[in-house]
Amino acid sequence: MNNELKVRIGTPADVHAVMDIALACAAENGLTNPNPIKLLQEVWAGLHQDGSIIGVIGESHEYVEAAILLRVESLWYSDDKSLIERAIIVRPEYRQAKGGRAKLLCEFAKKVAGKLDVPLLIGVLSNQRTEGKVRLYERQFGPSAGAYWIYGGKTGGKADHIRDALSNQASIAAA
Repeated sequence: MNNELKVRIGTPADVHAVMDIALACAAENGLTNPNPIKLLQEVWAGLHQDGSIIGVIGESHEYVEAAILLRVESLWYSDDKSLIERAIIVRPEYRQAKGGRAKLLCEFAKKVAGKLDVPLLIGVLSNQRTEGKVRLYERQFGPSAGAYWIYGGKTGGKADHIRDALSNQASIAAA
């Protein structure tokens, strides 16, 4: 592997690797049960740059170490576009590794927002390792613009159901 990590724009050839990391993320941090078809629709759009984009870290189209999914959308009260982060995902084995993958993905998001000349909305929705994630985001983006609460649930609470979905991933990917 190259000594210098880089974020590259995901392509359709990355679909299986990105779905693998996205389903792993849902298993680890999901608030509700994932719908693999809806997830694939989001990933597919990002890999085809159809209203969204996926930045990936990993030289191979077969394995992704980290990824970010960004979508261009209007907020509920406006016609103006914003860049909305859906997820930043770093595989557990790379979270403490050299290179700062999450930081690189944040920089990618800022670069995309700058090129599009739209605001970036990005945040932490997690009950696991939250303080560290918030510190990273504050270093990258400055002070937060609010907070978020979950009533009647918690992230990672659906992990058993999601692990079952992961075991069926091969049949989903073949569909």
